[in-house]
Amino acid sequence: MLSKKLKEKIENLKKETFALFPESKTELKYENNFQLLIAIILSAQTTDKQVNKATKNLFQKLKTPQDWVIMWENKIRNYVKTLWFYKNKAKYIYQTCQILSKTPFEKYTTLEQLTLLHWVWIKTAKVFLAVTQDAPLLAVDTHVHRVLNRVWIVKTKTALETNNKAEKIFTENDNAKLHHSLIFFGRYHCTARNPKCKQCPLTKICDYYNKKN
Repeated sequence: MLSKKLKEKIENLKKETFALFPESKTELKYENNFQLLIAIILSAQTTDKQVNKATKNLFQKLKTPQDWVIMWENKIRNYVKTLWFYKNKAKYIYQTCQILSKTPFEKYTTLEQLTLLHWVWIKTAKVFLAVTQDAPLLAVDTHVHRVLNRVWIVKTKTALETNNKAEKIFTENDNAKLHHSLIFFGRYHCTARNPKCKQCPLTKICDYYNKKN
C-alpha cells in the first residue's frame, strides 16, 4: 500500500516529465527490430549518439542475424571499437546472432524470452518492448535510477535495486507515461552533473533540491 505522499509524488512526476518531453522516443537509429535490439545492447554504458555513429555504416551491411554470423566477431569489433566494453559486446552479439540465425527473432516477444539472449539484461528487454510494442514497462537505466532516488521515490544503491522496487511501486499506466519521458528527463534535465534545478518543475517534491537549499 503506497502512502498518500508517495502517490502524489508519482502523479507529479508523470505530469511534469511528460509535459517537458511529450514526444520523447528512442534516439537510436535503426531500420528493423533486430537492429534496434543490437543498438540497445551497444548502448550499455554508452550514449545513443555514440552508438549511432558506430552503427551508421555497420547497419548498412548488417540487417539480419545471419549477416552478423557471416561477419566474424573480430570484424564486428572494428565497427564498435569506439564504444565501452566493445570486445565483450561484439562477442555476445555474435553469440546472440548465432542463436537468432537458428530461431526466428519474431519468437522473442517477452521479457523472459529476450533475457535468455546474451547481453540482453532486463533493462535492455524493457526498452526493446517499450519501443516495439508500446509495452507498459519502465526501463531503469542510470538516468531513471538517479531521478527516482533524487525525488526520493526510492532509496537504492543500484539500478537493479531501483528496477525491483519500481516494479512494485508503479502501475502499468504509470510505466506507459513515464518510460521515455523519464529517461529524457534524467538524460537532459536532471543530469548527473549540473542538473537544471532552477528550471525544474519538481523542486517541491525533490529531496535532492530541498537538501541543497
